[in-house]
Amino acid sequence: MNRRVRYRALPAFALILGLVATGCGGDKNAGGDARPAGTAPATTQPAAADGMSTVAHAKVSSVKVFAKPGDTAAPTHTFANPTKIGGPLVFLMEKAEGDWLLVNLPVRPNGSTGWVKASDVTLTQNDYKIIVELNAHKITVLKGANTVLSEKVGVGRGNAPTPGGKFYIKELLQPPNPNTVYGPYAYGLSGFSESFETFNGNEPVLGIHGNDDPSTLGKDVSAGCIRMSNDGITKLAQILPLGVPVEIIK
Repeated sequence: MNRRVRYRALPAFALILGLVATGCGGDKNAGGDARPAGTAPATTQPAAADGMSTVAHAKVSSVKVFAKPGDTAAPTHTFANPTKIGGPLVFLMEKAEGDWLLVNLPVRPNGSTGWVKASDVTLTQNDYKIIVELNAHKITVLKGANTVLSEKVGVGRGNAPTPGGKFYIKELLQPPNPNTVYGPYAYGLSGFSESFETFNGNEPVLGIHGNDDPSTLGKDVSAGCIRMSNDGITKLAQILPLGVPVEIIK
């Protein structure tokens, strides 16, 4: 059972602007401070069984990432915990090798991985998975073999398509005003637009979020983000833990 934990409201303009950069907001103003939300405290778990994903939750104030296991001379990245929007730092784990874990990283280029010390994180497992089919304009959320949700979505338009690949949910925001292009909730993914370098000095983070215009669902309308129904994103926000894998395919 996933117990939701509310974090104190903090400014989240970096992510909001990133989402706007990929066309999630466009000409709309999200307004105010978004509210980061997380999941239940992590507990140590064994390696994931078939159909399960393993999520690494930071338990230290910063996590260093290295190119090779055991190579601690020069980290390739250092991530703060909590994140800059005040939420928990999580990674989707690929495999373990001794005291080291290979994890997916929320950095460019999309699909980047690196090694972290197992002692810096705790592990949880979940059997959720999100599949986004771009050509079909469809999102499917699975829990094991069961379909939790399936509906039409809006995706990136021709000059700024939603990139395909394997990502994960790294953060969840609750905009102060649900009547904007973001809807009531917005997930930040570990991936980035491949059509924009920056927007107002911020990285163009990919997102999955609600919207204020149901007519955009089933169409190529955004500049990268995935728009779904407000009812759908609200349902997901109540059940999905952070770290759920997201597969975006044609």
